[in-house]
Amino acid sequence: MNPWTGNLTFLICLIASIAIRIPHDKRSQETKVVKDRKGAVEKTLLGLVMAGLVVFPLLSFTPVLSFARYPMHPVAFALGLFTMLLSLWIFHRSHEDLGRNWSATLEIRESHALITNGIYQKIRHPMYTSIFLMAIGQALLLPNWLAGPATLFAFTLMFVSRLHTEEQMMLDQFGAEYEAYRQRTKRIIPGIW
Repeated sequence: MNPWTGNLTFLICLIASIAIRIPHDKRSQETKVVKDRKGAVEKTLLGLVMAGLVVFPLLSFTPVLSFARYPMHPVAFALGLFTMLLSLWIFHRSHEDLGRNWSATLEIRESHALITNGIYQKIRHPMYTSIFLMAIGQALLLPNWLAGPATLFAFTLMFVSRLHTEEQMMLDQFGAEYEAYRQRTKRIIPGIW
């Protein structure tokens, strides 16, 4: 199988994810931030995730990372495509359900509401689920030992660093309501974790 098929498929999915996020980002920016918990570590980790999601995949199109290429397998391509499409659906659903409450960083916005309906009824952090799925899809679609797992590595670091802070921020903001929500939902995998 032609390895460029996976690269191009990933690139199309990446563009689709950007297209999903743009209107929500614009809408979110119209709502004033009242609490902000992003610091230097958060900004650094966001930069690493962007490098893993954009820079390394783009470099995989060039000779720079050619030493790390391997043949594309049709099963890896099929699984990668399925994973990416599922990721895009969850990504879209997460943004739609959050509405103006969405933020790329750890922020509480004016009139922030706790969203517990839609996809948030089953998963507390579906956006993270979608990004993990996208990272797995990238690893399957990009037949390159560096570019493929780059986002999975970077996002795992960000997730581990950010999860406690985000959950504490939500507890501080919503108290018992968020604690009750935490008790009835799983973090990123419905019914499991």
